[in-house]
Amino acid sequence: MTLLSKLKRKKALLRQFTLSFYIFSQSLLNKTSINKLTLIGFTFVAMPLVMALLFGANKVSQLAKQSTSAIYHVAQLTQLNNKLDDTIAKIERSASQYVVLKDGELLTVFSRHQKVLKSIIKETSAKQQDNALKEQLTSLQVESDRLSALMLSDVIETLSLTQIQQEFKPLHLINKKLEKRSNFVVNQQVLNIHHTTEDISNNILERLYIIPITLLIAGIFIILITKPLKRLTDKIKLLEQGNFEQEINLHGPAEVREIADALENMRQRLHALELQKSSFIRHISHELKTPLAAIREGTELIYDNSVGPLNEDQQEICDIIRTSVNRLQRLIEDLLDFNIVLDSTSLHGLDKISLSELISDACNVRKLDIKSKNLLLKCNNSPYYIYSNSKQLSVVLDNILSNAIKYSPRDGNITITYSSSKEYITINIIDQGPGIDPSLCEKVFDAFYQGTAPINSQIKGSGLGLTIVKELLLRLNGSIKIIPANKLSATTTNGTCVSITLPNTQTDKTL
Repeated sequence: MTLLSKLKRKKALLRQFTLSFYIFSQSLLNKTSINKLTLIGFTFVAMPLVMALLFGANKVSQLAKQSTSAIYHVAQLTQLNNKLDDTIAKIERSASQYVVLKDGELLTVFSRHQKVLKSIIKETSAKQQDNALKEQLTSLQVESDRLSALMLSDVIETLSLTQIQQEFKPLHLINKKLEKRSNFVVNQQVLNIHHTTEDISNNILERLYIIPITLLIAGIFIILITKPLKRLTDKIKLLEQGNFEQEINLHGPAEVREIADALENMRQRLHALELQKSSFIRHISHELKTPLAAIREGTELIYDNSVGPLNEDQQEICDIIRTSVNRLQRLIEDLLDFNIVLDSTSLHGLDKISLSELISDACNVRKLDIKSKNLLLKCNNSPYYIYSNSKQLSVVLDNILSNAIKYSPRDGNITITYSSSKEYITINIIDQGPGIDPSLCEKVFDAFYQGTAPINSQIKGSGLGLTIVKELLLRLNGSIKIIPANKLSATTTNGTCVSITLPNTQTDKTL
């Protein structure tokens, strides 16, 4: 089997394992808690690594045992060669001396050395596993026995020194072959260790595929644990934006299901409460507007002297009533706008909106107010389309433009610009009013907070306008911030810039 086919087979097995594991994990996800799921994930991740570690430890242990055995055999063979050389030299020397001196003591020494040689051969043959080495040891023993018989025979008396040395040559030859075979066995042992080391190294490298498997398992369990939490976070964000109509029903670990059930109960209660608030505001606003209209008509008739002339005190009192009625009407209108914020059904109407037309419509609504102060309106009229809620954006623009007109000086300028990036679109509304203290830039969004009224302002605000704007932009995934105009341009000393940021998703720009 080629290396390429092995890799393809392993890749197919990995895909099959991944698919089976994912199906198993999905079924497991709905039956266990996050704690158990984390423990199971850790077990699945650790198991292949532990198996690889045990396999590597086993192979290293085998290599250590083989190396120990090889070192022992090498040492044994080295000692054998040294002992054989020494003993054979002693045997030959004692035999040669006996031939020359004819001393019986030398024959005894010869016999003693022969016994030592026989003992070495017998001990080594019992421990050796190499058959060729055993055969050479047997041949060495046979040749030693032949020389021993020769020394004990009467023929030895007739042999000269040269002849006895010739008789020992076969013994030396066998010893040389034995030494050569010993070296071969030693080299073979070293070669076997080398091959074993290579095999272990290759096996360990082949099992490196366990690393991507463990990473894959870890990634799957991370997804299994975080995906339900991500869906839970998305549901919480919908509640944060005031969308109480979408049912919360999630599958996943037991903890996630418990939180989802608690959120669903909270959603139902919030939805019911929201409907009650909306209904209350609609009814109370309607009930207030009906008598207010009659009060306003009567006040206007008295103020215009339609029922007779008024003295100065009466005229002053009538003027106070007229101003208070106008303020009350403004409060009712703000309550109606605030009802839009509470009405989550208005979130569903996402349309393709022409930004230039939306700004133009907002300016037309305030046309009389602009004309009364002789203000110059500078607008960016370049075509740009955005997908959002037109009703809510109209309320946002109307409130901000109303404040810009309210605080602008007579004969002043109001500039409206917008620009886009890949992710966001920004709308800036800049006036030339007295500006705002940087420490109050966040406080103005608090409900019913009212800053210093502009000079000659006839109608006092309700303090709900910017609160409504911020809440609507939050529901549209947008944001708002107030920047002093002098921070935008060094040449500008007064004025305020209200910057609106909206998501630029699914936009279509016409050039």
